[in-house]
Amino acid sequence: MRKIIRPCGLHCIKINHLGVTLGEQEILKDVSLHIHCGSLNAVIGRNGAGKSTLIRAILGDIPHTGTIEFKDRENGHIQKLKIGYVPQSMNVEKQTPVSVYDMIAAYQSNVPVFLMRGKKVRRRIQEHLEIFEAEYLLDKQVCNLSGGELQRVLLSMALMDDPNLLLLDEPVSGIDQNGMELFYRTIYNLKENYDLAVILISHDLDYVKKYADKVILIDQSVQKQGSVKEVFASSKFHQVFQYGKEED
Repeated sequence: MRKIIRPCGLHCIKINHLGVTLGEQEILKDVSLHIHCGSLNAVIGRNGAGKSTLIRAILGDIPHTGTIEFKDRENGHIQKLKIGYVPQSMNVEKQTPVSVYDMIAAYQSNVPVFLMRGKKVRRRIQEHLEIFEAEYLLDKQVCNLSGGELQRVLLSMALMDDPNLLLLDEPVSGIDQNGMELFYRTIYNLKENYDLAVILISHDLDYVKKYADKVILIDQSVQKQGSVKEVFASSKFHQVFQYGKEED
């Protein structure tokens, strides 16, 4: 099992005045966030508010203004930010003869998979799958995984490079209630026991209320951020949400 590294509380990710304009449309404007290691940060908002655009900007997939920094508060040095990412969905062609082992091994190296059959590589992949109770999937074909199983495999892949920041873009879409409970419980344990921060886009307000350390309400810009209690009690929250569900 991978060695647990407790969150040190000394590192943070600072997003300063981030903006995104696509064509003539301003999607995000003046977004500033301060994200600490060992914290689960839930980004919420109406559809089209810019939540997924924020993730894409952090990943560097789209141009943006402003800066994103990873800071070590212990000595003030700015270090390179390592990011793990789990998307909303992943299309896998049926009958694709690729196992979970092959997919993760290929993701980890440019070396052909058939050259990566050593016990050391296999054990490392298995250890990461164990974090998400998915080690039994190691030799299963990816095309035969359920939605919850694929999600756990993608989470395992996202942790392979020991990221400082884990980005989760609505990763529970299409997952049943039991799967969602397992997911949120796993992510909570992850941020408690590993030296990383988590930014999670979610529409599941009950789970956000139960598990999030910090909530960020986005509607082009940051409308409100703070504890669950602070954001859920705010007038901005009630303008967007009604009876725990998003307005159409």
